Amino acid sequence: MSSQDNRIAQCFQRLRQEQRRAFVVYIGAGDPDLAFTEALVPALAEAGTDIVELGMPFSDPMADGPANQSAAERGLASGTTLRGLFASVERIRAQSQVPILLYTYLNPILSYGTQRFAADAVACGIDGVLILDLPPDETPDFLPRLREHGLATVCLATPNTHDDRKAFLAAESGGFMYYVCRLGVTGERDSLPDDLQEQVTRLRGDGSVPVCIGFGISTPEQAATAAQYADGVVVGSHLVRLIERHGGDPDGVQRVCARAATLAAAVHGVQGA
Repeated sequence: MSSQDNRIAQCFQRLRQEQRRAFVVYIGAGDPDLAFTEALVPALAEAGTDIVELGMPFSDPMADGPANQSAAERGLASGTTLRGLFASVERIRAQSQVPILLYTYLNPILSYGTQRFAADAVACGIDGVLILDLPPDETPDFLPRLREHGLATVCLATPNTHDDRKAFLAAESGGFMYYVCRLGVTGERDSLPDDLQEQVTRLRGDGSVPVCIGFGISTPEQAATAAQYADGVVVGSHLVRLIERHGGDPDGVQRVCARAATLAAAVHGVQGA
């Protein structure tokens, strides 16, 4: 399967035809347990989420702020492993075809075995991977090996990424490129950067690779503003905190999805080519 034929690529193709933006949700896998994750992912899709980003729990995260670090700790405490996550995604696929992007650090992939990881990830229904601590030029053959199996490889760019490197990262990105709109770690913020439009306009270049904005977006107003400039908007920590508060409640899935639906409506309300 070509990475251009997977659900993430197809999602952006459809949204571009509809002149709509993508709403992407990040959640920690196994937070508070995998049963909750399995119930939440299809419900998020029903609430308007276009792509679900599943964070693989990791013991030493670098890019994650307090909310997502805590989610990773809860995921590890619940016994979440890559093998268990793959089994959960396979069960999710019996209910939903929402595109799934795996957010992970490199060590779990190396521990699992790169080729086996790629084959098993695709077999269970994962569509792409975002590796937080792997500069793609450090191991030039690593991402191509994942793409050979059909995984979209999503790369990160930041406000201080040079223009020549942006072009390189765009070429290495499948599905979309993730724009980290703030320096630092994940977490909710009161406002968006003043130069967001300028930065994303330069990053989008010829528009061949969709660009999604993330890090710090937590309100419908922020989501709608970000959607004016990019192809998609990622919301993570804000919803992760809701899971922290309500993940153990009988109506926890409904509470998280109600908020996700509000954010999705804000993103989908922005029209653009």
